[in-house]
Amino acid sequence: MGSNLNHLGIIMDGNRRFAKRLMEMPWKGHEFGAKKIETVLDWCREKDIKTVTLYILSLENIATRPKKELDFLMEIFRKELKNKKFCEKIHKNKTRIRFLGRKELLPKDIQECMNQLIEETKDHKDYELNFAIAYSGRQEILDAIKKISRKDLKALDEKKFEKYLYTSGIKNPDLVIRTSGEKRISGFLLWQAAYSEYYFMDKLWPEITKDDFFVALDDFASRQRRFGS
Repeated sequence: MGSNLNHLGIIMDGNRRFAKRLMEMPWKGHEFGAKKIETVLDWCREKDIKTVTLYILSLENIATRPKKELDFLMEIFRKELKNKKFCEKIHKNKTRIRFLGRKELLPKDIQECMNQLIEETKDHKDYELNFAIAYSGRQEILDAIKKISRKDLKALDEKKFEKYLYTSGIKNPDLVIRTSGEKRISGFLLWQAAYSEYYFMDKLWPEITKDDFFVALDDFASRQRRFGS
C-alpha cells in the first residue's frame, strides 16, 4: 500500500472527440488539450511528482492525419514552445525538458525551439518534463538496436540496453494514465512501462477535473506493486 509515484506517464487522448462534441472542427480540440497540459502539470507539482512524460504526437499520427490538422498542431507547438508564462514556470520550478522521438521529422524552426529549451534546462534537477513527440515505442527500440555496436552486443543486458533508448537517464514510469475510455497503450514507452501500473479514465483529456486526476493517483497509491513477482 502507499506506492511512491515518482514518474507519471500520460496518454492524452480525446481532443478530437471533445471538439466534435462542441461542433468544432476535430483538430480544434488540440487547443483545448494544450491548455489542459499546463493545468495538469500544476496538479502534478502539487503532489510533488518529480517526472512527467506526456504523449503528444505519435509517428502513426504523422503518417495518417490530414495535412491541415498536422499544420494546425505544428502552430500550437510553436506557440507553446515560445509561451513566456510556460517558460518562466519551467525555470522557476527548475524543470528539465526533454523531447522523445524522431524530432528530425518536425519543421526546422520547431526543432530549433526544442533544442533551445533542452539546452536552457539541462542543469535543472528538481523536476523532469518529457514530451513524446513524433514518437513510437517500436521505433524507439529499433533506433536503439541500430546504435549498438558488435562489441557492445556481446555484453548487452537490460540495463545497458536502456542507455540507448530515448529515455536514457530517466527512471521508468510508475503509473501510466490514459484518458478517453480507450484501454490500450498505443506504443507508449513499450520497454519502459513493462511493469508500470495503468489507469484508464473514461473522460476525454480536455475535460478531466482535479478530482478525476486525484482519484487516479489515490487508486495507484492503494495498489501493491509486485514487479512480476
